[in-house]
Amino acid sequence: MIPTQKVDGMKWENFTAERVAGFKCKQGKQQSIYWDGKTPGLGLRVTVTGAKSFIFETTLHGRTIRTTIGDTRAWKIADAQTEAARLKVMTDQGVDPRQVEADKTAAKEAKAAAQAMQEARKSVTLVMAWNEYLTSRKPYWGTRHYHDHVEVMQAGGERRTRSQKLTEPGPLSSLAPVRLVDLNPERVNEWAKVEGKKRPGRARLASRLLTVFLTWCAQHPAYREIVKSNPAQNKSLREILGKPQKKNDALQREQLSAWFSAVKQIENPVISAYLQALLLTGSRPNEITGVRWADVDFQWGNMTIRDKMQGLRVIPLPPYLGHLLAALPRRNEFVFSSPSAASGHLTDPHDANYRVCATAGVDVTLHGLRRSFASLCEWIEMPTGIAAQIQGHAPQGVREKHYIRRPLDLLRMWHVKIEAWILEEADIQFVPMHASLRVVA
Repeated sequence: MIPTQKVDGMKWENFTAERVAGFKCKQGKQQSIYWDGKTPGLGLRVTVTGAKSFIFETTLHGRTIRTTIGDTRAWKIADAQTEAARLKVMTDQGVDPRQVEADKTAAKEAKAAAQAMQEARKSVTLVMAWNEYLTSRKPYWGTRHYHDHVEVMQAGGERRTRSQKLTEPGPLSSLAPVRLVDLNPERVNEWAKVEGKKRPGRARLASRLLTVFLTWCAQHPAYREIVKSNPAQNKSLREILGKPQKKNDALQREQLSAWFSAVKQIENPVISAYLQALLLTGSRPNEITGVRWADVDFQWGNMTIRDKMQGLRVIPLPPYLGHLLAALPRRNEFVFSSPSAASGHLTDPHDANYRVCATAGVDVTLHGLRRSFASLCEWIEMPTGIAAQIQGHAPQGVREKHYIRRPLDLLRMWHVKIEAWILEEADIQFVPMHASLRVVA
């Protein structure tokens, strides 16, 4: 083959092992390129450092393109010629080999990233996903509901704010380190057998929260490939935990004196007033913890409560309860304030109630105080609809829903009566004196 001159002055020469080994970078240049006289587009690039690699160059869509085939130490001349011929066919068909290679690389990287992500997802533990769940759902939950989620998963062992005792591990804490991918009905059922014996009520709550959480995981892009079914939704779990026992706890008429006596022994006036307010209004425990001073009208004797059924409801503020609230310290915006609580108000007064019950020799829960109000109203023959309206029960029947509209004064008349009756049964003499109020023990 007769050598011919290329545009850059380099000659076309058939590549042989001897020639390839002898090619050097021209003096004064960073690199020199030698072209194969046998295979169109195949070249050898030699750098000033002595590195040699096969390249392919051609024209595509009116523009010169160049791509590297590989190092001469890894590629034989025949293989490089075959590769160059293949690339020439592609470019003749209008295909850019550089883009093809880039697409292959991108596909490999995407596949590798997907595999890495899948492996990372498989390593996610229950508590890791649980914390993300709480963060995403917190704006849509109430304080008590959020606190329940934190409590059932807490590791325990932390010192309580007002006690030397340490917090206990939550019902779901034993499942916290379990990988989501390993969570199955059998594992959940084993957990239920243990927790159901120790604390069945809390275990049932934890089971409900876990079920909703796993449903969220099954819909979440990061976890739906792991949680494809809900292991907490199975018949065996419900049978193991059983049905909750119906609560019938309520203060009886003859227990009022002992209960009030025990409540008044509480050194914290806020907690003492809170427990009495539960009994005297029949409100839900979490409704009045967040009552603000702006919600209490001492002049006109009423209080606005954030009702889970109606949004807001206004109830009377009978004299003795008004006296209790007026005497509380105004440390922040909340009536039942708690400087140590993140929310600024009482969040968990259960311990105080347990101590009161132990002192008084009675057994009544916080919700049982709400039940007590409804039951005690029967003694003065308070109309059922009035008691229900004060407590925030949804109206029952056509008349209650569409026709009965009671003014606050009518509610107040009966509310004052039931408060006076309760105080009398509790041996508490209360005498309101015009604008000031005082208690005569």
